[in-house]
Amino acid sequence: MSVDQKFRQLLSKTLIALTLGAALIIVCYFFIDRPVAAWVHQDNFPRERVFAWLTYPPPILQAWAPVALVALMIRRAWGRLHRWERTCLAACVALVLADQFKETLAYMFGRYWPDTWIDNNPSFIRSGAYGFHPFHAGTAFGSFPSGHTARTVALASVVWIAYPRWKVVCILASAAVAVSLVGMDYHFAGDVIAGGLVGGIVGTYTAYGGGLLEQSPENTNH
Repeated sequence: MSVDQKFRQLLSKTLIALTLGAALIIVCYFFIDRPVAAWVHQDNFPRERVFAWLTYPPPILQAWAPVALVALMIRRAWGRLHRWERTCLAACVALVLADQFKETLAYMFGRYWPDTWIDNNPSFIRSGAYGFHPFHAGTAFGSFPSGHTARTVALASVVWIAYPRWKVVCILASAAVAVSLVGMDYHFAGDVIAGGLVGGIVGTYTAYGGGLLEQSPENTNH
């Protein structure tokens, strides 16, 4: 299969994923998001500090991504990058891109948060504020999609494609972050699904663009 055919196939899969994801998000919006948020708020979910800790790595990794990119550019001056280095480069790029997609989409959709966390923002739990308000700027409208999930899944997608044997670890890491965000009432379930969709698409295209899909004898073991 040629490179062009692979990208056409990827585009077809992307359109299917977007359609299915949109349908699932709509179901969550009308039937799942509010009941789950209310249930979690009533402490029916076993909130532990570990759930909060699991939300810390994505922004930390993003903050250090530029440093890693600079280091890799300097390293390139002394020879071609090994597969693990190209994977790191693609993962850093995917992290930054996923976060920018999140910021753009958050402005486009303008969704209230499940609970109040920032400057007494209106929320479903605190003030009964619920819904989308397209093209409303401000932190009060930044719940959709989940940036933490987008960044986590973007990185995990790159690693999964580059090293398929790590797919279970990638799935577990992504799931842990997603469950923690919903379990702490940081995001609605639909936000997390949307974030995973964004991260998966961004990470996959970044990995494809970085040539990580191909397995060649000289870099398979690096």
